[in-house]
Amino acid sequence: MIDIVHNAVAGRARYKVKGLYRRPSCKEYIERTLSLRQGIESVSANILTGNVLVLFDPHYNPRLILTLLHHTVAEYLKTVPKASERAGPADRLERKAPAAAARRGERAKTKRRLKASEEPLSHQQLEAPPWHAMTREAVVARLKATPEHGLSAEAVQKNLKKFGLNIVPEPSARSSVGIFIDQFKSLPVGLLGIAAGLSIISGGVADAIAILAVVGINAVIGFATESKAESTINSLKTLVRPSAVVKREGTIEEIPAEEVLVGDILILKPGTYVTADARLLENNHLSVDESVLTGESMPVTKSAATLPRADMALSDRTNMMYAGTLVTGGQGAALVTATGRYTEMGKVTFLVAEAVSPETPVERELKKTGNQLVVISSAICGLVFLIGLLRGSPLIEVLKTSISLAVAAVPEGLPAVATTTLALGINCLRRNQVLVRDLDAVCTLGSVQTVCLDKTGTVTLNRMSVVRVSCGMRSIAVSDGRFTRDRKEVNPYTSDDLLRVIHACVLCNETEVESENGRHVLRGSPTENALVQMAVSSGVDVGQLREQYPRLETNYRTESRLYMSTYHKGNNGGLIAVKGSPLEILAKCTEQLRDGTRVPLTDDERDWVESQNEQMAADALRVLGVAYAVMGASDSIGEETGLIWLGLVGMADPIREGVQDSIKALHKAGLETVLITGDQSATAYAVGRELDLNNGKVLQILDSSHLNGADPELVQALSRDVNVFSKVSPSHKLQIVQALQGGGKIVAMTGDGINDGPALKAADVGIAMGVAGTDVAREVADVVLEKDDLETLIIAVSQGRTIYNNIRKTIHFLLSTNLSEILLMTVAGGLGLGYPLNPMQLLWINLVSDIFPGLALALESPEPDVLSRPPRDPQEPILKKRDLKRLGFEAATITLSSLAAYVYGIVKYGRTPAARTMAFQTLTVSQILHALSCRSETHTVFEREALPPNRYLSIATIGSLGLQFIVQVTPALRRLLGLTRLGPIDGIVTAGTALVPLFINEFTKKAPRGDRP
Repeated sequence: MIDIVHNAVAGRARYKVKGLYRRPSCKEYIERTLSLRQGIESVSANILTGNVLVLFDPHYNPRLILTLLHHTVAEYLKTVPKASERAGPADRLERKAPAAAARRGERAKTKRRLKASEEPLSHQQLEAPPWHAMTREAVVARLKATPEHGLSAEAVQKNLKKFGLNIVPEPSARSSVGIFIDQFKSLPVGLLGIAAGLSIISGGVADAIAILAVVGINAVIGFATESKAESTINSLKTLVRPSAVVKREGTIEEIPAEEVLVGDILILKPGTYVTADARLLENNHLSVDESVLTGESMPVTKSAATLPRADMALSDRTNMMYAGTLVTGGQGAALVTATGRYTEMGKVTFLVAEAVSPETPVERELKKTGNQLVVISSAICGLVFLIGLLRGSPLIEVLKTSISLAVAAVPEGLPAVATTTLALGINCLRRNQVLVRDLDAVCTLGSVQTVCLDKTGTVTLNRMSVVRVSCGMRSIAVSDGRFTRDRKEVNPYTSDDLLRVIHACVLCNETEVESENGRHVLRGSPTENALVQMAVSSGVDVGQLREQYPRLETNYRTESRLYMSTYHKGNNGGLIAVKGSPLEILAKCTEQLRDGTRVPLTDDERDWVESQNEQMAADALRVLGVAYAVMGASDSIGEETGLIWLGLVGMADPIREGVQDSIKALHKAGLETVLITGDQSATAYAVGRELDLNNGKVLQILDSSHLNGADPELVQALSRDVNVFSKVSPSHKLQIVQALQGGGKIVAMTGDGINDGPALKAADVGIAMGVAGTDVAREVADVVLEKDDLETLIIAVSQGRTIYNNIRKTIHFLLSTNLSEILLMTVAGGLGLGYPLNPMQLLWINLVSDIFPGLALALESPEPDVLSRPPRDPQEPILKKRDLKRLGFEAATITLSSLAAYVYGIVKYGRTPAARTMAFQTLTVSQILHALSCRSETHTVFEREALPPNRYLSIATIGSLGLQFIVQVTPALRRLLGLTRLGPIDGIVTAGTALVPLFINEFTKKAPRGDRP
């Protein structure tokens, strides 16, 4: 029920809404929905008083607003049952159910309804109009926007209050309490609890206390390691804070993405990371990569035209821009219609906001392995239980032993091995200046088979400098601001052809020139900076020239238009300056400037220009064509035709020091290298040949313009043997990466530029340069190299392989040692020798020999030959058949050695605590020493300098052996574990039998692989 409280003031009314009390979601729905109604200036709802204050057009009748409010509340109430089907976070205020509803058993029902009703509302529930089906004028009117000037300061504050910051809620991190409680939510801990309960029933209170103490110690250690891992994983957030360029109060400004508001005008150009949903108002050859949202692999060409239907699919809404997408070409302007969680991307993100973080493939495989081990171990422990009963052992004793064996046999830390090792590996990579943003990327680094190298900024320094200019049918060398031809200096001010080239390069250019401490500072792309630097060095006043020819419009390079043009106001009409692909611009030219005079461009002169272009490219120069045109006073801005050719500009970009060595290292590691560049084929071939990309074989190069419209299967076939791709556009890069992936390759893509964004996202591992890289590249990449060199990439690949290997080493250690315990108990019981270990001893072994050595193995440094091995097959399971065979052999050696010590004790002392003590000490010490053997599958601990030192493992081994010694010499601990003192001879026998498995397992590593057990 809704009543009018006050409406005496025109354009202002207050209403009482029953059901609004302490309902934040209802408040939010009313404010957002009514605010979009034409004629309503603002809406403010109060959840404590239940009042709604509405400011509206004075010509409106308050009764009309009352009707709208009735309709809005009715629509809100319809959403409550729907929302109740989904789980969502509960608001504290709404958790307090009214006392009346709490009676007669309604409390739980009311809480569920209130909990669901506070869920953030979807875009559809907010009844957002179909912006794509509305005309530009209607969208502008609906949002009360001013495209010419953008939001005013007053409107910014108003919209900020109304719509909030442009932020999508992130999943909440696990709390410390939650992590600690999770340590007790496992099958092994449950079995330990049963064992403790049985101990109390059978009168073994001390045993129960000891078991619970072991559970507590395990929980504390697990809590410490998982907290650290969780902290590391939670730090894998966006490494850069994206920004947006908007128009506000008539000026263009760059603001943080979270400050973008509904009603803002987004300025779009190549490389723009779209930060909110928006309706396109202006469009000039705009293309957008929407693969992150729609799955469409190729960039989408946009249009500002109104679409005919409201129910069109998201991918067909060509006049809409969506948050999270990337502008790959052209330019435009768009009006923001939704921000934060109300964007299409925000809705998808919110659906999983409360979901558990997805497991990595390694974690899923380990969980599966752990579950299989539980089944197998349970079956074996059931067999032990039956053997004990058949041998006449007491029921309670046999049951406790079987349960303790099951707990000891199943490595409860197995599922956490991957998370912990990955987290430790991420910290190690950070120390090596490699920032990882995704857990999957860590292991994927180790299985990369092909590395796609973006030339500029990755292979080269991205420090362009003009070294040659061809104009007026003459070639001019450039060095340190000096121009020479035939060893004679050329003055730009006496060579009209050269001066026009320099002027065009300055005008068709977005580099800003600032003065700091008496020197010029250039702020722009390396290519455009090089052109302006040439002008500054030659004495051209860049600022004065740009004032003389103010820019009217800019047309950026696009996928189908490989040049940039700018329109300028001149004294008599206007001027067009053009730079870009030499051959494409040359084809649009009908005249040339020669000795300051416009003359027709003949076929012979075109051939000469093309030969000059090929020669520069063959010298590994990046070549740009430069042209201009004069606009009459009546001419309109349009397509550039009838241009006047000015010349060619060749720029050098030195190859980074050490790149050749890094390429060799990648080849040695079994990785294929592919160069991807927008340069011409001759330039790309020269660079590829210098880098020896094909490892001494014939270099294969492909002009990517041939990929336009090609069948994906054809592209995949062409990509199989190509080492260099030239004339590459952003969509081509995406095609190439996807073609390589389609051929079964695990692909890493390196890049630093705006146009690398789509390919970086599509690659199995996107690797961005952290110093020279753009925000867009860092935003979409999985890995960021803080040092812009390939040597850091080699380190990343090495660490990726090492991290995966360390996971395997830890698993191998845990499974082989735990299997030895099962075998010892099963074999001894089956032979009628009784059980060598009691429940407390099994728990102690699990505590001392598993945890610390296992964690230490996760911190192993790369083995010396880790980069001499081929990349692993990503389809290969983490435990292969030969691994199972090997760990079975190792477990058998530990079992037989421990059994020998036990039999020796029985022969000497009978079935007494002395015999069990010898078995216990032999088994525990041999398991601890086995961690040393698990450091490598091929290298032994006896090889000097074969493996890098691992001080963590040394500390863990010495510490664990020390604990064993303390247990043996401390009477109280001996009594607790059921041990007895050992004489010198017994000690020697125990130590000897404990060392035997280490020697056997190490020496068998040197056997031929086919003969290796």
